[in-house]
Amino acid sequence: MKTERVTLLASKEFKQFLGNEARREGVSVAELIRIRCEQKYSSDEAVLAQLTAELRKALSEAKSSLRDGIEEAESVLAQLRSKRSSTPTSL
Repeated sequence: MKTERVTLLASKEFKQFLGNEARREGVSVAELIRIRCEQKYSSDEAVLAQLTAELRKALSEAKSSLRDGIEEAESVLAQLRSKRSSTPTSL
């Protein structure tokens, strides 16, 4: 049983769009909004959402690993430069 009210401000064009869509589907504007907003993910969409989350996590880990690798390489290069500049050269 629906007992809560939601008020939505929209442009004239959007309100007209909602009315047209509701008439086309044979429902009220409120029912149209409920139907469209309460739709559950299809199994394909659920899998896609899970894969997207996994990809984001992997990307974050890869970026972190890359930053760590670059920092380590820069540290090694700095040490090598320091040793090179402190070593006397013989001519």
